[in-house]
Amino acid sequence: MIDVVVVDDQALLRGSFRVLVDSAPDLRVVGEAGDGAEAVSVVRSTSPHVVLMDVRMPGVDGIAATREISGFSEARVLILTTFDLDEYVYSALRAGASGFLLKDTPPAELLAAIRVVAAGDALLSPSVTRRLVAEFSRTPPPRLKRLDGITEREQEVLLLIARGFSNAEIMEGLHLSAGTVKTHIGRLLHKLQARDRAQLVIAAYESGLVSARS
Repeated sequence: MIDVVVVDDQALLRGSFRVLVDSAPDLRVVGEAGDGAEAVSVVRSTSPHVVLMDVRMPGVDGIAATREISGFSEARVLILTTFDLDEYVYSALRAGASGFLLKDTPPAELLAAIRVVAAGDALLSPSVTRRLVAEFSRTPPPRLKRLDGITEREQEVLLLIARGFSNAEIMEGLHLSAGTVKTHIGRLLHKLQARDRAQLVIAAYESGLVSARS
């Protein structure tokens, strides 16, 4: 079973998400929260696999809650918002979010997204990646991070991940086998101490790799 915590300041929406998640045979809601501070407390007490996180909430917002949760929990945070993502993409990913969905996403897609992030994959569409690129072009990081210990081939794989390429596209672009691509990604996750693919994207931008080689 995949354990889920639902965070939203609107009780009606929380209830709707609970009913939807609990309708899937492999998912279950183990807790709810109406704001970011409560979300942190509920995650501490329930240790879920996935947190469905609203962004705009009174008190502690979803970005701050995501940052705190990422500091002590292995739970994957899936951001849910009714708003345009531009102003949230970079800050939420950097805080530790594993993906984004709009609240009007079809139910089947929402359930599929929970499974994707629970498996350790990032839910980053090409449109989200483009927004991230745009954000970095406007506000580059104050100090670039180093990619110590990353081989040239691993940098090539990291660059393609940052551009939004799938594993299959990386295989084709670099003429590698599926196993080799997975090995490179696993090594990148370990060397960069990244939780998932979303954090690899952040590392690529903050190292200057994208602007330098794209």
